[in-house]
Amino acid sequence: MTTSFGTTTGTLTPTDPKIRFQSFTGLKSSNSIALTRNLRVFPLPFCTPTLIRAVSTPLKPETSTAEPKRSKVEIFKEQSNFIRYPLNEEIYTDTPNINEASTQLIKFHGSYQQYNRDERGTRSYSFMLRTKNPGGKVPNQLYLTMDDLADQFGIGTLRLTTRQTFQLHGVLKKDLKTVMSTIIRNMGSTLGACGDLNRNVLAPAAPFMTKEYKFAQETAENIAALLTPQSGFYYDVWVDGEKFMTSEPPEVVKARNDNSHGTNFPDSPEPIYGTQFLPRKFKIAVTVPTDNSVDILTNDIGVVVVFDEDGEPQGFNIYVGGGMGRTHRQETTFPRLGEQLGYVPKGDILYAIKAIVATQRDHGRRDDRKYSRMKYLISSWGIEKFRNVVEQYYGKKFEPFHELPEWEFKSFLGWHEQGDGASFCGLHVDNGRIGGKMKKTLREVIEKYNLNVRITPNQNLILCDIRSAWRRPITTVLAQAGLLHPRYVDPLNLTAMACPAFPLCPLAITEAERGIPDILKRVRAVFEKVGLKYSESIVIRVTGCPNGCARPYMAELGLVGDGPNSYQIWLGGTPNQTQLARTFMNKVKVQDLEKVFEPLFYYWKRKRQPKESFGDFTTRMGFEKLHELVVKWEGPVQSPVRYNLKPFADKETYEAMEELAKLQNKSPHQLAMEVIRNFVAAQQNDCLFP
Repeated sequence: MTTSFGTTTGTLTPTDPKIRFQSFTGLKSSNSIALTRNLRVFPLPFCTPTLIRAVSTPLKPETSTAEPKRSKVEIFKEQSNFIRYPLNEEIYTDTPNINEASTQLIKFHGSYQQYNRDERGTRSYSFMLRTKNPGGKVPNQLYLTMDDLADQFGIGTLRLTTRQTFQLHGVLKKDLKTVMSTIIRNMGSTLGACGDLNRNVLAPAAPFMTKEYKFAQETAENIAALLTPQSGFYYDVWVDGEKFMTSEPPEVVKARNDNSHGTNFPDSPEPIYGTQFLPRKFKIAVTVPTDNSVDILTNDIGVVVVFDEDGEPQGFNIYVGGGMGRTHRQETTFPRLGEQLGYVPKGDILYAIKAIVATQRDHGRRDDRKYSRMKYLISSWGIEKFRNVVEQYYGKKFEPFHELPEWEFKSFLGWHEQGDGASFCGLHVDNGRIGGKMKKTLREVIEKYNLNVRITPNQNLILCDIRSAWRRPITTVLAQAGLLHPRYVDPLNLTAMACPAFPLCPLAITEAERGIPDILKRVRAVFEKVGLKYSESIVIRVTGCPNGCARPYMAELGLVGDGPNSYQIWLGGTPNQTQLARTFMNKVKVQDLEKVFEPLFYYWKRKRQPKESFGDFTTRMGFEKLHELVVKWEGPVQSPVRYNLKPFADKETYEAMEELAKLQNKSPHQLAMEVIRNFVAAQQNDCLFP
């Protein structure tokens, strides 16, 4: 089988596209929830098992009595009373952890059970909580609440994620209900941030007041509302059934309830998800033309608003089938870019989204979770068959895809006008980790000026609604905490991302967040060694395992954990996130990275075409040639040794700087530039943001 990006990935095992499951017989309608909410419920042994589908027509009798193979998680979901049992009992036991079934179910509530892998002996269990923030929007009250919770119940830091949410690490089981209920009561939610359902919906984080950006963000919020679970399990577990639902737009309610084309489970507490929810996680992003701040092609569904010449929204282009996760040495698993499904008028977007979700729900694999993402269904079927099936649920034909301009990655860092008289300030946060002096300063600024914030898909933070009179004092206090204008941040850091990995992620194979600062410094040193300018940069992403949370397969240089202290190296992504990288080398030890980096960057400097990015260069050269260059590499041609006196007053100053630089594993020029940049940032705040 060949994927859409042209690499052979092997043959997937054929499966029945209509895998069916026994329905959960403990609940039949929303009216029965109150009767069974806290009961231990299983299918009754004397009942005839019924098979469930998301259609209103009855099933044809089965010709075989053999049950289809299904994963253990599918059984946990079936027996859970819509994601309640046994979690609703486990959170009250005296043990520091929860059992296997609850470990899977709590993901739907927005949490993962973890333990500190740096510690030996008895496991120290804790829980990571992830919020749900469509478009990255965070009200002032919620930010301050999360900041407090991190200190009171977490590890003292907040983590900004690549899907525009918070992660709060280190919460103990005994504090779970307190933390969850506090988030809920302060304009937040963790419902559906993890688990086999629609995750957080991405949208451009910039609070521009233009029709285009406002409509994209509104669409993201409506899609998130459409696909939010309805059975109340989240509120039953964490706030004893008290509901904190905001009012929904009537078009969302209408689209959810519509069953004209067999998308719903009639009379079910979960009209879209049913008892089994989706086969696997599901990710959606919405954006406007040219703005690829959301990595649009990496999502199960990518939605692009199409406008007329007056900036009025007319409809949507839809991509389907993107996804990052894979497994090492299993070529039947692979990252994949979304491909064009078609165009729908603006009034149909919720119905089209629902039809795509229903197709994946009913036809995605549930026997082997490695192949349960929608990208494998589309790769198996092909886009034409997939489109035909979706159209049956949609009730219409998709119109042809509208032509779009070139994509561009947008960070929204620095100061920008919102368009309503106020400004916003985008702040670079290394790997999304907010702690220490930075955390304290952000708290003071956000609280003092009553600012709302937004989280970007690149793990950064945007302060919104800033009046002109506040810009100078805010700039000064942020700079003092190390939150600098992007021109004073190393360009390599501005686009780099890493997942948390060790010590808390149970899937990590090697370091990512804790390792990337040193890796970036080493890349910068190699840049200087081979003669690349400081202003030149590449997109670097690091993950501790192949699941790809930091989207390394879109990077120009991706490092994917491939064993203790070793990485698989991926090359070939592009700065605008439109091309998949490919595997270049396996199991490169962290101490040997320069042996690969030096020849690659050296020949990029000397063999590239005008304005050719590193990713495009590696693709044009071809991996066979690049392998040859790496194997034969003996170091750059040395130029005669001479003192670079430009940054220094005299030879003695240079020699002193050289000694200090050696202690920090840097060149004298690199250290001098860092000193100068830090001095300018600290002393010239009035000039930073004219």
